[in-house]
Amino acid sequence: MGIMDKSDLLNELRIGKEHRDDHANGGPHWPWIAVASLVALAAVGAAGWYYVAGNIHGFTVEAATASAPNAGGADTSVLQATGYVTARRAATVSAQITGTLTEVLIEEGERVEKGQVLARLESTQQQAYLAQAQAGAHAAQAQLAQVQALLAQNQRDLARQQDIVARKLASQQSLELAQTQVATQAATVAAQRRQVDVALANVQAAQVQLDYCTVRAPFSGMVTAKAAQVGEIVSPLSAGGGFTRTGVGTIVDMDSLEIEVDVNESYISRVVPKQSAQATLDAYPDWKIPAHVIAIIPTADRGKATVKVRIGIDAKDPRILPDMGARVSFFEDASDASKTAAATPPKGVLVPVSAIVRREGKDIVFAIDADHARARTVAPGQTYNDLRLVEGIGAGTRVIKQPPAELSDGAKVEIKSK
Repeated sequence: MGIMDKSDLLNELRIGKEHRDDHANGGPHWPWIAVASLVALAAVGAAGWYYVAGNIHGFTVEAATASAPNAGGADTSVLQATGYVTARRAATVSAQITGTLTEVLIEEGERVEKGQVLARLESTQQQAYLAQAQAGAHAAQAQLAQVQALLAQNQRDLARQQDIVARKLASQQSLELAQTQVATQAATVAAQRRQVDVALANVQAAQVQLDYCTVRAPFSGMVTAKAAQVGEIVSPLSAGGGFTRTGVGTIVDMDSLEIEVDVNESYISRVVPKQSAQATLDAYPDWKIPAHVIAIIPTADRGKATVKVRIGIDAKDPRILPDMGARVSFFEDASDASKTAAATPPKGVLVPVSAIVRREGKDIVFAIDADHARARTVAPGQTYNDLRLVEGIGAGTRVIKQPPAELSDGAKVEIKSK
């Protein structure tokens, strides 16, 4: 496009004299004003909608708990990682057959022992099958007694025939006939014994089916969930209709509790089996729990670039519950863990590095107050891997791990489920 072409286009865009006169005389310039007003209102509406969406509908966020650092600070540990308490032995107990519950004998929080009855199913049909099988076994045993009596009679007849034939008072054929009757009856007795075995096996099978109507604890532990009530149908398989329960309750062996943490794969070389460690629960940030490394799970999460590590808890305590959040510090040797008791802990609390954001020239974290976010100004300190020491909030404060850029003080938040 040449220079002349551009000039022509500019001339076409100029407002003619007649239009200028209209505007000067208060003519039809109002449409332009209306359009500008609508644009301004739309901008204000969009901003208002975004504010309302953030404060009414809320932001879905991930939470973390600020925890007090170990005594001695970073010098006493070679690594820190976060994770959750898990149970190595937990089971959702169900019936082995489909049936209607007539009794449920457990409640949440109760301790049960191995073999203890947890629930019972309707067993009328199974009891009838057992009675039928027992009657069949009795009939088979009576039939066996009958054929055994016939065998005994045939054996006596054979003995007499042998004596008669020996004295030449009967033919050889009569002797052979008696021998055949004995052999035939002996086979009948053997077959009837097998029938008795089958009948007894049917009794045992019917007894097993009846036993399936009683749900027992597979091991000793604590009931953490009661999943069914009297009158509901339970089944070992899902019926898909929503009216059939697949479990009666969940039992957790509290002695099998341990901690699973995610260690950044860049630092996994610092962790070895049987290594001394110390755990701190988010629920009890001032309680130091002696622990040790059980094993490093030999696989990595490519999405998070982490490796799972199993941590054994050396001091069992009823306050430790499954799925509690925990932070674990790894030490060079067992003596380092004991040094922390005499050392002075650094001031402040530890929060995830991602929880600290810069707003209006200040370092802040968003604390969770009920279902709202509250901005708290903090003073960041030393960094320990994926955690950072800050002052300005207390231990146990729940903070937002990765605050959205649009999150503001007082905004409504919803905690993302684990």
